[in-house]
Amino acid sequence: MGQLASPGPVAFEIGPISFRWYGLLITTALVIGIALAQRLAQGRGVDPEKIDELAIWLVLGALPGARLYYVAFEWERYADRPLSALAIWQGGIAIHGAMLGGALAAVLFARRHKLAFWQLADIVAPALALGQAIGRWGNFFNSEAFGRPTDLPWKLYIPLAQRPPGLVDVAYYHPTFLYESLWNLGVFALVLGLFVAGLRHPGRLKVGTIFLVYFAAYSLGRLWIEGLRLDSLMVGPLKMAQVVSLGGIVLGVAGLVWLYGLDRRLPGSRP
Repeated sequence: MGQLASPGPVAFEIGPISFRWYGLLITTALVIGIALAQRLAQGRGVDPEKIDELAIWLVLGALPGARLYYVAFEWERYADRPLSALAIWQGGIAIHGAMLGGALAAVLFARRHKLAFWQLADIVAPALALGQAIGRWGNFFNSEAFGRPTDLPWKLYIPLAQRPPGLVDVAYYHPTFLYESLWNLGVFALVLGLFVAGLRHPGRLKVGTIFLVYFAAYSLGRLWIEGLRLDSLMVGPLKMAQVVSLGGIVLGVAGLVWLYGLDRRLPGSRP
């Protein structure tokens, strides 16, 4: 495998309008995710049309949440130009912020439509993992979210303007976007396999299992991948994504133990 190098953030231009890879990939992930979730909803007895409505709520919650989370920890970059904080197409979003915003939107949606939140969470989990795997390639085209310097065969070339301070003479870095994309593909395969197994053997998987496995598995991958990155959002000496990911692992595993070890069900797992 040879070295990786981004062709740049712009996919193509039509007149004065530039179409960026980041936005195109997010749109692609959204379209594929909705189609997948609709198919899975049928298996769980949920009206697929509700997934269309849920997707709108999730976007309205996740995108602002992702941007606000990022800007809050990187405010010094936007303090002099606060309007630039709205330029989400230039990159600079945080998946944990998207999760928080999306979760809040999903809770409100479930209550409004009298649906089971954890049922919806199970349906959406495989689509989330696949969407994250696709969306991470936006970081590649933006030459961002890379890791420490490396000479590995799959090293990533970073343009001079994008290199971290103090490392301007170093050209090659860990392609952490690729690591996370591949990890998320693995998580997608895992949770989709569990979902299908649950349909084939009704009653074996409790409602909420799929999402809890997704949350713990995604967090496990993010925990170690974040350790390679140089651009992490920080709280003092701590990398915020690692702190949140550690919490995600604990919550996901604790939720599964609570479900199966104590033979209970999650609140909101039934309409």
